[in-house]
Amino acid sequence: MTNAMKKMRLETTSPFQGLAELVADDEGLFAEEGIEIEWVKRANSPRKVDPKITTPDGLSAFASHGEAFEKGGADMYNACEWGNYRRVQDTSAKGRQLGRRSIMVWAGIVVAPDSDVYSPQQLAGKMVAVPYFFGTHYLTYQMLEGFLPRDLIETCRAPNGSSARYEALMNGDVEATTLTEPYLTLAEKNGCRIIIEGMYHGTEVASDDIDADTYAAFNRAVKKAVRLINSDKRRFMQYFIDRHKGQHPGIETLTVDDFRLSRLQMVDPAPIPEDELQRTYEWMRSWGMIDELSPDVLVDVHRQQAAHEVAAE
Repeated sequence: MTNAMKKMRLETTSPFQGLAELVADDEGLFAEEGIEIEWVKRANSPRKVDPKITTPDGLSAFASHGEAFEKGGADMYNACEWGNYRRVQDTSAKGRQLGRRSIMVWAGIVVAPDSDVYSPQQLAGKMVAVPYFFGTHYLTYQMLEGFLPRDLIETCRAPNGSSARYEALMNGDVEATTLTEPYLTLAEKNGCRIIIEGMYHGTEVASDDIDADTYAAFNRAVKKAVRLINSDKRRFMQYFIDRHKGQHPGIETLTVDDFRLSRLQMVDPAPIPEDELQRTYEWMRSWGMIDELSPDVLVDVHRQQAAHEVAAE
């Protein structure tokens, strides 16, 4: 560990999208790499579903993720890869992606126990409440367009927190919505049906203050956390309970035994592959969710490559 600690201001994160970072901080792995983490609170989107808003058009991509970053309060944040393409396009703080984070987010479209929907095809023309510009918004399109023509995929705006979406589903305010852990498990425990589910990547967006050496040190600590988590997934599933207590009474009913360990998929942080970058950009363009631009402006390729090469040494 170096004598002078490098401070990194990170936007707050949840286990479903930042478990390795939380573990690395708690276990002193960042400190071993000479990094001191300051967690910076970010804003939350409205707590209510709005069925009148049926597209992300006109909404800000910085309603939560990137909100503190854009105001100069944070040096880096992580969010879904699709959303970060849009945030990097819209940034006024010169944010650029530096690579993929370590956790694969597992999420699904869920209906209430009394719903008559049992298959993705049966969601044709039915409103699915999604958090626009967040991972499950994009995942919903990607999952459903394998079963439905795009004009039969209907969505409306929902809060970015799964707790509020789960509550709206159970109250009958929405017919279907998207959930991440631990609310995916809570929904199953209470009789809801997962109609379709899948995993998606996230990336990190950083300011110019995060140089290649700092990001490499950050990733070395994250890699250690990944190995630690993969060695005992059951132990670290407790994070999905402890970090969400107080959000919803249902969390208090969960135990580690309720979770499917196979939903916790950890990988080493890595560069964004060029071919996948191009396909993602083209898919987002096809939905009108990103402007026409050169894909190479979405990622700081040189800093990404240098950081990951150093981290691998």
